[in-house]
Amino acid sequence: QVQLVESGGGLVQAGGSLRLSCAASGSMFSIKAMGWYRQAPGKQRELVAAITRGGSTNYADSVKGRFTISRDNAKNTVYLQMNTLKPEDTAVYYCAAARSTLGDYWGQGTQVTVSS
Repeated sequence: QVQLVESGGGLVQAGGSLRLSCAASGSMFSIKAMGWYRQAPGKQRELVAAITRGGSTNYADSVKGRFTISRDNAKNTVYLQMNTLKPEDTAVYYCAAARSTLGDYWGQGTQVTVSS
């Protein structure tokens, strides 16, 4: 089993920045990738960014150039640096981990609200 705990959400004005953290614990040897999803009210959960154990990354088109995903393997922590935030980035952000598929494990979510 793997446990994921997010932190770092909050309220920020448009154009501002936030950094989300996801601390993982448990059977980390089985995890091949981690990522961040988000879900806005009335919308489906969508992948924001992901990073593999080897460090390869991919991003949703809507956040490319603004968000950066990174990981600290020694701390079993994944980060999402979010810059130039827009009101449409408002959502609950979830950390996810992959044993075989991203989403095998989920965190509890952290709210990000961007005011205009």
